[in-house]
Amino acid sequence: MREMLQFYIDGRWVDPVRARPQDVINPATEEACGRISLGSVEDVNKAVAAAARAATGFAQSSRADRIDLLQAVLDIFARRHDEVATAIMEEMGAPWRLAKYEQAASGPQHIAATIEVLKSFAFEESHGTTRILKEPIGPCALITPWNWPINQIAVKVAPALAAGCTMVLKPSEIAPFDAIIFAEILAEAGVPAGVFNLVNGDGPTVGAALSGHPDITMVSFTGSTRAGIAVAQNAAPGVKRVAQELGGKSANILLDDADFEQAVRRGTRWCFENSGQSCNAPTRMLVPQARMQEVAAIAAAQAELTIVGDPQDEKTSIGPVVSQLQWDKIQNLIQQGIDEGATLVTGGVGRPDGLARGYYVKPTVFADVDNGMTIAREEIFGPVLSIIPYADEDDAVAIANATPYGLSGYVTSADLERARSIAARLRTGMVHINHASLDALAPFGGYKHSGNGREWGAQGLEEYLEVKSVYGYAKK
Repeated sequence: MREMLQFYIDGRWVDPVRARPQDVINPATEEACGRISLGSVEDVNKAVAAAARAATGFAQSSRADRIDLLQAVLDIFARRHDEVATAIMEEMGAPWRLAKYEQAASGPQHIAATIEVLKSFAFEESHGTTRILKEPIGPCALITPWNWPINQIAVKVAPALAAGCTMVLKPSEIAPFDAIIFAEILAEAGVPAGVFNLVNGDGPTVGAALSGHPDITMVSFTGSTRAGIAVAQNAAPGVKRVAQELGGKSANILLDDADFEQAVRRGTRWCFENSGQSCNAPTRMLVPQARMQEVAAIAAAQAELTIVGDPQDEKTSIGPVVSQLQWDKIQNLIQQGIDEGATLVTGGVGRPDGLARGYYVKPTVFADVDNGMTIAREEIFGPVLSIIPYADEDDAVAIANATPYGLSGYVTSADLERARSIAARLRTGMVHINHASLDALAPFGGYKHSGNGREWGAQGLEEYLEVKSVYGYAKK
């Protein structure tokens, strides 16, 4: 049992103003694996005050100082990598291989990418006689989710530090332990007092106090679209900048010249990875109408190869979903898919055979899905794939874009020019052509209800900067 009841404020671990302990549940066992404290408005006020006091001094730190600081974080993280992975496995149920090689590994990946961006980033540039300056925006509120916890912490904390900003982090109260370890790493690396602060808590209390605080100049939020709207509304009276990475319902378009055996298997695996708990998962597979039965059979075969089980077992493909609340939501949506007339190819409601305990979900494939069905429109956040038929390329693009979301898209074709043409027509912030991987130096973010602003790379750093024009800076 982990007992981590303090907050990190102004360079010290401190007790909360009022004790509000909460168990953290291991979703594989449904039992408590530790406890944290839930913060209050008073705790937030203390943390924001510390960030505000440190803001001016840290904004004046040099590029070299910030690079050295981030490099120290990276070096210490390497020593504690497996500790972070273990925490993620326990708190949100990621299988060990995923927790170690993808979840925990994403933290240093983004810190290293931020260092590379910072080395050559232009904080000043000339435009005629005008000098354009990019300056730290000030104290930031960073609110992060449970599904890729250290990833989302790193892609906010690293660029904020690189920009010269101070911050208060509120990690998810569902998966908080990796964040606490990360705070220990930052402290050991020598992050100055008040630059980084951590307050655990829930959204309605700590999240709301942060997003509405008058001394917070920017809010960076990752989570559901519903919660993102609430954050933006709460921040609006202060005219704060709000960067949001929200939900998704990404379409995976398989053109008729694709290698269907390979493309369907890979698309199914990507949909199920992390138990389907990824905002950019390719959950809608769009296929030619005539290939529906073939695709359904391949997807079902891949689903049946997916081993659901104990995250500590190295054979496990996917672990549980994160909570009873999520499990119930997913079960209801699977049942709605059945009730609305989609063809259940494999999976369905209930736990997989042999797993009587833990929030485990059957890898589920639906065929003959209409884009108007609930399972094609709502973000399920579980291992559920919807296969949707299309008539031609125009129809595929129309179906892909007929969603309030616009985070990511996927296109597979033997003809690169065809794939590029489809990618250009998708109303999404990202597109993967032929299973291309993410790029840590490229911007990550979406259109429409999937958010605004960008994370990762140079664009991610720019979110933490104000732009100042100094006219007459140079002589004519």
